[in-house]
Amino acid sequence: MDQQQTRTYLVVIDDSPEARVALRFAARRAVKTGGAVEVLAVVEPQDFVQWGGVQAAIEEEQRLRIEASITASLGEIVDAAGIEPNIMVREGEPVSVVRAFIGTRDDIAALVLGASPSGDPGPLVKDFTGTDAGKLPCPVMIIPGSLSDERLEQLS
Repeated sequence: MDQQQTRTYLVVIDDSPEARVALRFAARRAVKTGGAVEVLAVVEPQDFVQWGGVQAAIEEEQRLRIEASITASLGEIVDAAGIEPNIMVREGEPVSVVRAFIGTRDDIAALVLGASPSGDPGPLVKDFTGTDAGKLPCPVMIIPGSLSDERLEQLS
């Protein structure tokens, strides 16, 4: 490889506060390493909708909501650092979609996931740190959802 490949941090985002913490961590890490951020939102398939136009409208509404959430989460980091994350929305079962996506990319430096501060850490965290964790082609970074901005800055 002639050039050094950009280090890309893949963040899987949903509406949870811990996902936003993981996104802030990844953005800070990308700034410090000269990397990039890819944001993947997975929309689980809707129950059958008789009219395709209604289905498309629901999916577009979800995409717009996710993009607004991402923009709000990054806010000043995007402005200050010039990081413009690439946002992708895919439909399917989340674990399968994430595995398939990572499998198509050799520039993913890490999968960055937020863990709930209490109780169940979340299905993606459980899956990607369980028995199949060693099969991924990149490290998994688990970011505790309870971290403050100050602590995120120290750790990233």
